[in-house]
Amino acid sequence: MATTLRTTVRGRLRWYMISYVFAGLVINYLDRASLGVALPFMGETFKLSKTEEGMILAAFFWSYDFFQLAAGWFVDRYGPRRTFTFASVWWSLFTSLTALANSFAALFGVRLLLGIGESPAATTSAKVVGRWFPRHERALATGIWDSGSRVGGVIALPVVTGLIAWLGWRWTFAIIGLIGLAWAVGWWRTYRDPQDHPKITEEELAYLREGGARFEGDDDGDAAGLRWRDLFRYRTIWAMMLGFFCLNMVVYFFLTFFPTYLVEERDFSLLKLGLFGALPGLVAIGGEWLGGWLSDRRIARGDSLTRVRKTFIAGGFLVSTVIGVAVWVPEAWMALALLSIAYAGSTFAASNIWSLPADVAPADRYVASIGGIQNFASNFAGIISPIMVGFLVDRTSSFTVPLTVISCVALLGAFTYAVILKRVEPIGLPRRAEP
Repeated sequence: MATTLRTTVRGRLRWYMISYVFAGLVINYLDRASLGVALPFMGETFKLSKTEEGMILAAFFWSYDFFQLAAGWFVDRYGPRRTFTFASVWWSLFTSLTALANSFAALFGVRLLLGIGESPAATTSAKVVGRWFPRHERALATGIWDSGSRVGGVIALPVVTGLIAWLGWRWTFAIIGLIGLAWAVGWWRTYRDPQDHPKITEEELAYLREGGARFEGDDDGDAAGLRWRDLFRYRTIWAMMLGFFCLNMVVYFFLTFFPTYLVEERDFSLLKLGLFGALPGLVAIGGEWLGGWLSDRRIARGDSLTRVRKTFIAGGFLVSTVIGVAVWVPEAWMALALLSIAYAGSTFAASNIWSLPADVAPADRYVASIGGIQNFASNFAGIISPIMVGFLVDRTSSFTVPLTVISCVALLGAFTYAVILKRVEPIGLPRRAEP
């Protein structure tokens, strides 16, 4: 019989921790999205074709993606405090160095190195949620930190365009890098794991343990013999990899060619881009928080974890398929509305997708590793999507074909989570009864 979980407790330190992670992801995505915003206004310096622009935008994802597997292991080995500090110092340095680029090769190289530094960010965040949040609060906490990526993308438009208009694109990258260095200092001074934090109450600590938070050292004995490479034996892992790839085919359009689409396909000026280009990202933030909050409520009331995760993820994917309709409407405001809905559908799903590593890990020491594995697969979309979009726009002089392809990939994502993914439960352990 379903039971209702306790959802209130004295002590809110866990929400303070996730708010700091949120700020880190805002900066992280501001750094990576800033080039996509700046590129249309760097033409006099680089004179790039759309295919070359796609290669520059994809360079970040090549290194970011291929370092995901190592990043997951690194986070599990050294913990969130050291990993996030090291990563943020690295990515901030190479964001600032973008200001010195003066050729295609230099810009390509800086973006490759930036991708290495940003690779541990998402898996570290998932690890923090696994350690600091009970099972029935994970999706909202995940939605909060992951929405930092949307906020970073949203503020990149007005912030980067404003700084470019004021100081030029070189100073823009230098300033953004300094912001990340300041956050790194604060993270090192602030973060501790729950059992080591001097300000946590005994009641909140007990609440986390009772709710299924994945504490360091609490590894289940049944998982002791599971090796890292053994994770790839499970259908759950492969479904998570394929499904998250499909999600990022939608998401990375908004982080790469979306500003160019508005400028070239819908005739947005610099001012209009800064004012209205942020709307899809703002709607997406609301979609992610709503998806996390609603799914947590259902789990707290005793609904099946498997049913909730699969329903919310597949449903979000189906909504995101309207991205393919946006290119057919005659007015710019109609296209912007449909793109906003598509982006919100993808983020509605994302709050539950990034909860899965903590849900299915057989022990704490595998949470970031599983997050890195699914993120590794997902970011092939970051490699493929910009090149695919740039190539097809060069060949067809329109965004119609690439956005139709992305819509079809979103439909595949819905099928993956609804059908290929079976049960959401710890892998490699004896099956436990689920309400």
